[in-house]
Amino acid sequence: MNNNTYYELYRSSSVGVTLTDTLDDLIMQGRIDPQLAMKVLSNFDRSITEILSEKVKANLSFKGHLDTYRFCDEVWTFLIKDVTFKLQNSQLVHTDKVKIVSCNSKKPGEA
Repeated sequence: MNNNTYYELYRSSSVGVTLTDTLDDLIMQGRIDPQLAMKVLSNFDRSITEILSEKVKANLSFKGHLDTYRFCDEVWTFLIKDVTFKLQNSQLVHTDKVKIVSCNSKKPGEA
């Protein structure tokens, strides 16, 4: 059995929220046990992390003004204002603010 733990970052994505809501509904209807729902969420955390790291190869660059940053429990959080993203096709996208959360992608014991 795999004892690696994965971050729960993607549970707040639209897919993660929908999965969580569906699991809550199934628990309320008595169709699944809460332990099964937790196992499904744990598998979701692992799967989404692995798929994104293996399949997504897009690059972009961005410029903005760093408003706040912090490092807590091995997680960096950056709040950036007045951000312009430059996509691979040179398209520019602007937004007022962005929150970036960065976690170590290496598994325990990896160099």
